[in-house]
Amino acid sequence: MDKLEEIFRMQDALNQRIGVNLPPPTDEEKAKWILNYTRAMQQETAELIDSVPWKWWAKYQKFDEQNARVEVVDLFHFLVSLAQTLGMTADDVYQAYLKKNAVNLQRQDSGYVRKDEADSKHI
Repeated sequence: MDKLEEIFRMQDALNQRIGVNLPPPTDEEKAKWILNYTRAMQQETAELIDSVPWKWWAKYQKFDEQNARVEVVDLFHFLVSLAQTLGMTADDVYQAYLKKNAVNLQRQDSGYVRKDEADSKHI
């Protein structure tokens, strides 16, 4: 089992332990959990932002790299749960990443002068 598969397995076990079985059976439940996880990720992002001295007017702030690392991992927990909410496996995420990365590289090669939503429809 590779590391990403192990992370997905561990996240599934954690979710089940707290009473969350993914993917949800209905679109209504999926929508609920997508909102739950994206809101949680927004909060974790705010906590990550608070790890860096973003207040240019305040001199007391220091970069807290250790906490920044923890917040990135917290984000990853919720991101994996979000993927699982959508029924994605570790391999699904990996394959979609490969395809989207190729799209992003092609966009850079072409200068990315216009947005083309169709270039990601195959992912």
